[in-house]
Amino acid sequence: MSVLKQVMGWIGVWVAATAFGAGVGEPFYLPADAFHLATGNPSLVCWAKGSTSLPVWSLSGGTVGQSIAGVTSPLPSDCAGVKVEILVTASDASANPEFSDVYRVHLSQVVAGEPVGCGETIGKPVRTPLAAPWIVRRIVLESYRTVRPGIPLVIRIQREPGDPDDTFIRPSGLISVAVTPLAAPPGGRVVQNEPGYNSWPMMQAIGDKLVCTYSKGKGHNITEGIRGVYARTSTDGGKTWTQETCVANDPAYGEVTIGKGLDNEGAMLLWIRCFGGPEPHHDLYRSVDGVAFTRLATPKLSPLPVQITDVIHLPDGKLMSLWFAGSYNEKKDKSWGTLTSEDNGKTWTQRVIENELAKDEWPTEQSAVYLGDGRILGIARTESGGSQFQLTSVDDGVTWKRTKTNIRDVMASTPSLIYDPKTKTVSNYYYERGRGVIRRRAVSVETVFENPCAWPDSEPVGIGSDQPWESGNVNATYIGDTHYLSYYSGKGTNTSVLVLAVATRPQ
Repeated sequence: MSVLKQVMGWIGVWVAATAFGAGVGEPFYLPADAFHLATGNPSLVCWAKGSTSLPVWSLSGGTVGQSIAGVTSPLPSDCAGVKVEILVTASDASANPEFSDVYRVHLSQVVAGEPVGCGETIGKPVRTPLAAPWIVRRIVLESYRTVRPGIPLVIRIQREPGDPDDTFIRPSGLISVAVTPLAAPPGGRVVQNEPGYNSWPMMQAIGDKLVCTYSKGKGHNITEGIRGVYARTSTDGGKTWTQETCVANDPAYGEVTIGKGLDNEGAMLLWIRCFGGPEPHHDLYRSVDGVAFTRLATPKLSPLPVQITDVIHLPDGKLMSLWFAGSYNEKKDKSWGTLTSEDNGKTWTQRVIENELAKDEWPTEQSAVYLGDGRILGIARTESGGSQFQLTSVDDGVTWKRTKTNIRDVMASTPSLIYDPKTKTVSNYYYERGRGVIRRRAVSVETVFENPCAWPDSEPVGIGSDQPWESGNVNATYIGDTHYLSYYSGKGTNTSVLVLAVATRPQ
């Protein structure tokens, strides 16, 4: 049976599913002729291959502003979110994986008594490589978007030929749209929720004990003197936590947790940023039990980093952290690099990898994992929209390559990586601010190390506040086959530190 005949059969099933509705986890499908022209001048046409004709919306690869729209029947009463996917193909003989196209979805809902377009969200651009001509591609445009149940969903699909990542100038054909109602991802367990701005946590396992360190202050302000760093521990997987202990709280500085890891003896290391006082600096603390912390080092650094990130292990007992420095304006004063220690964290050597960077070139809040044989894989946040950066080294961090990824469902999203050497799988966790979704992308390192645009679709693993800046900053650790994620979530000047347990996926 040809691919097109298979697709025509699927459409028959989709129409039936749409007519009868769908429950949570059951997708329903809208074929091309369920949509109408929304903007621009796309065409609803039949593409023919052999004796099979397929109705598609032809979306130009050269004309911007073309989109189509449709409305679903009411969503199930027990759903909390939806996944939105499209099926597309290309008939032109030039189609091949060297080209990419870019799509996004606009979603809103129709609610009696409220204005049209309530709750509208504009999806992030999704870039995927093409396949050979007539091969059908499945593209996830939203892996989880919060919705109101029992209400129709308005869907607008737009191709983005004006995006620099859309390199295929010929038309693509949209065959159908699939909508899957979903239950809400789990929320986290509370570590600290007393009144105030509890935020920016770092999570580290010491054996079978979880240690969550965090910063407490009055607002989203890293320099307030009242801000200090505290720690709690858990021995039951984050269900219960000990009373907090104070790690650092000098009234002359605002202290913030910025990076963690283990030393060569298995003790916890914790980088703390101390800004707002007369001599801004970074302190490194050490703890064998997650309760008592001793200051180990205060390196003299130039440029002074905004942040020093998690500690990783290199051969011969060396420790490494990445750092970044600069201002958050448009000046080309931004840099990043490495800190390495050959004496178990007592002293550190600073190297600049790139400097004089513009904001859209600046990899911030990096997370890295050592893969062996000199290879290091890192992911970094972007401060100007777009996609997360990928950082790779093949010589134990002496030289680096920085590239953009296809990870674009982000908003100032701090990554946190966990590497499983048994399966050679890396998990990238991040919080999509403004949506309140904690996301994971898990993949074989061999798939992405040389191909930063091959990261798979994200999956929702947790939910938090949709307030853009009063939530975020996932930091992950693991015990056995369970990943533990710390993050913060709230509204205004009241936020909580939370932890989420996530089972690893079989690969």
